[in-house]
Amino acid sequence: MSGHSKWATTKHRKAAQDAKRSALFSKLARNITVAAKEGGDPNPDNNASLAAAIEKAKGYSMPKDKIKTAIDKAFGSGKDAANYETVVYEGYGPAGVAVLCEALTDNRNRTAADVRAAFSHSGGNLGTSGSVAFQFERKGQIVVAKEVETGDKKNPVGPNGAAADEEEFMLAVAEAGGDDYEDADEEWVVTTAPSDLMAVVKALEEQGVAVKGAELIMVPTTPTEVSVADAKKVMRLIDKLEELEDLQSVYHTMDITDEIAEALDE
Repeated sequence: MSGHSKWATTKHRKAAQDAKRSALFSKLARNITVAAKEGGDPNPDNNASLAAAIEKAKGYSMPKDKIKTAIDKAFGSGKDAANYETVVYEGYGPAGVAVLCEALTDNRNRTAADVRAAFSHSGGNLGTSGSVAFQFERKGQIVVAKEVETGDKKNPVGPNGAAADEEEFMLAVAEAGGDDYEDADEEWVVTTAPSDLMAVVKALEEQGVAVKGAELIMVPTTPTEVSVADAKKVMRLIDKLEELEDLQSVYHTMDITDEIAEALDE
């Protein structure tokens, strides 16, 4: 196990999404609704995809009442009924960076037009199905805070079990069945096989480690090196795509080095 992967990419995307909180909650709610409906059960204990959708929402501090409303919507009727389908869009951005978008939409034509416009306005090209998917692999990702709120007025923040110490945490992750972990300042980011995500979450929690959030992500297998100038062009495309309400997740192969991360944060 090592403490290194591509957290900078995720962190930058997470920060951008956090800044668009209301739009983000709308996307997370849609994700929960679809997971509940497809799994046919409003109880996350019996519906693994719903459990994963809820964990992802928790990672972005989505309120419990909004989560409940999203689950209820899955089993509504008439105007409250939810009819979304999953669509994947693939293409290339500036500097040949591969981009993969996952959408939940109730109008495939509208979403396709919006995605195509975002690509063409940002110097990219929307491709055919399978044109870039081979450059990514599915992984589970779990975020664990090193410290948690204790509820104690004298000591409001305390260690999150084994997460407070790297050596102990490494052993906890191995015991839980995680593949790897990475140090992300105030948090650890654990990667798992996609099918193991919820099992690893449960195993960590059973060891007394509180999990902040968990989700399935796509990780580039061969990152694309770009210049700072091209990186800014690529991020303009990513930002445009992430603003689209129908898009749940946007992934890219751009290698975000420390230099690029600093330039993008400016």
